[in-house]
Amino acid sequence: MPAYSYSAIDPNGLKKKGLLSAHSEREARKLIKELNLTPINVSETNKNLSRITRVKSKDIVIMTRQMATLLEANTSIIDALKITSDQCVNKNLIHILLNLREDIIQGKRLGVSMNKYPGVFTNTYTSLVTAGDSSGNLDVIFDRLADYLEESASIRQKVISALTYPIILIGFSIIVIISLLAFVLPQVVGQFVKAGAELPFITKALLAISNNMGVIIILSILAIIVSSYFYKYFINRGDNHIRVHKRILGTPLIGNFVLTSEIERFASTMALLLESGTNLDVALDEASKIFTNKFLSKTVSDTRQEVIEGKDFVFSLKRKNIFPDIFIQLISSGYKSGNLVKMFSKVSEFMKNEIESKRAVFLSLLEPIVIIFMGGFIMLIVLAILIPIMQMNTLALG
Repeated sequence: MPAYSYSAIDPNGLKKKGLLSAHSEREARKLIKELNLTPINVSETNKNLSRITRVKSKDIVIMTRQMATLLEANTSIIDALKITSDQCVNKNLIHILLNLREDIIQGKRLGVSMNKYPGVFTNTYTSLVTAGDSSGNLDVIFDRLADYLEESASIRQKVISALTYPIILIGFSIIVIISLLAFVLPQVVGQFVKAGAELPFITKALLAISNNMGVIIILSILAIIVSSYFYKYFINRGDNHIRVHKRILGTPLIGNFVLTSEIERFASTMALLLESGTNLDVALDEASKIFTNKFLSKTVSDTRQEVIEGKDFVFSLKRKNIFPDIFIQLISSGYKSGNLVKMFSKVSEFMKNEIESKRAVFLSLLEPIVIIFMGGFIMLIVLAILIPIMQMNTLALG
């Protein structure tokens, strides 16, 4: 369906611009009039609404919460989409909401229409909306989706806030070290060289780094670019991506943190999907797509296939030898008692506490490590300057 850009006048006499999809210009004008606007200019554009990806997660969270509030107040889905689009700031999201409204008017299901915008709505999002639409619980689904997205956004914000100071400290440390090597050290050591003093090894080494600073920086950048290229080339061949991600999970400290984070997202997504009435095999299929770790994604996909074949769900998970014992124990208890939703929620809550604890330890160690590194390097530079001074004083007194 082609997209049409338009300019129109609203009831208050204000000029508005927008984008919508329609089968023809005539239909586009009709849709504009349905928006209570008077069309001035309508023209077909090459822009493809289904390829829109420039929608911030913050805007999606706000939109979801507004939809939940309106639907809870017994507002029809058509009116809710219209009111929400009027409140949106992001133009792309406005266009998408208006097109979703148009699809609903034409008799399409909301979840199916959302599938046209994979860059905006995730598979989990559209699956939950589809489940809510089928069960008549869209207001509940949007409310839970809003809670889920807000919590995810809150966690990301906490991580960003916690890392801000260490990143600034690391950046400042690098600037100070480069400045000392590039400007201070050559000036001071140059005086000793003119005086004919014999430079110690540490001074010569740092002076060599200082003299070749530009080459070192260029080579470092090239090394990063080349390494990135070969890494992408490597992981795109066969199952290399899965094998690499499996090794990451086996890395001390980092692997355990990654596994905990991934399991938390998996558990919270499964709880949300199962609570909405989604079948276990469908929930596993959708939840497998939220992993950033390809090995875990394949593991859950394999588990889903085994469940479809009639094998025991918990036994399939346990046989993978990747999930922690407490995860298996809780899910096993929930599966046997028929209360998987509650147990997945408990797993999510437990894993969140684990993540917070590990994150706090990591950040508390990061700051002193950076300070020690910076102090140690500056100490080397100071020694590279002081040792020749002490040697010259010794010669002068001798």
